Amino acid sequence: MTKRVAILISGGGSNMVALAESMVGDHPARPVLVLSNDPAAGGLEKAAALGIPTASVDHRPFGGDRAAFETALQAALERVRPDILCLAGFMRILTPEFIERWAGRMLNIHPSLLPKYRGLNTHARALAAGDRTHGCTVHEVTAELDGGPILGQAQVRVLPGDTPETLAARVLPMEHRLYPAVLRRFASGDRRPVFLS
Repeated sequence: MTKRVAILISGGGSNMVALAESMVGDHPARPVLVLSNDPAAGGLEKAAALGIPTASVDHRPFGGDRAAFETALQAALERVRPDILCLAGFMRILTPEFIERWAGRMLNIHPSLLPKYRGLNTHARALAAGDRTHGCTVHEVTAELDGGPILGQAQVRVLPGDTPETLAARVLPMEHRLYPAVLRRFASGDRRPVFLS
């Protein structure tokens, strides 16, 4: 049975595009919605061009009321009944209550080799630490920030003279390879991690 995937974004949606373009042929999943917390997110236009339904729930009118925002988010999701949620550059911290509702069915991609560098500014932190390798991780989402079970990692070498920008530019293509590979395996019921280098 084909799994229904909703992809949550906040910006340009490059990982969303990589995921959507991978879900063809014998892939065990199909995209049914791209949802953003920013109505102006560039990824919404890209999703529409790919023929994927889009929606937005602007977080700003809710102020600090995360529960109310998530109620609206949940309503948008329920209309398409997804089996899997993929966070792809979705820049809102979700409450434990929302995460619990989707436990075991929500994935995220993070630009570091977790458990290193949870949170933001990962590329700069890897450089400051003198790391020789860096990369990205796909993990299940749990209430612990960037702390869920690891489903895949991809590595790049840190080069002499790297800046956070040059490092990010090398990690991003690996994200575009890793996330689709993990989703394909996850959607088929296989949670063994994927490792790329």
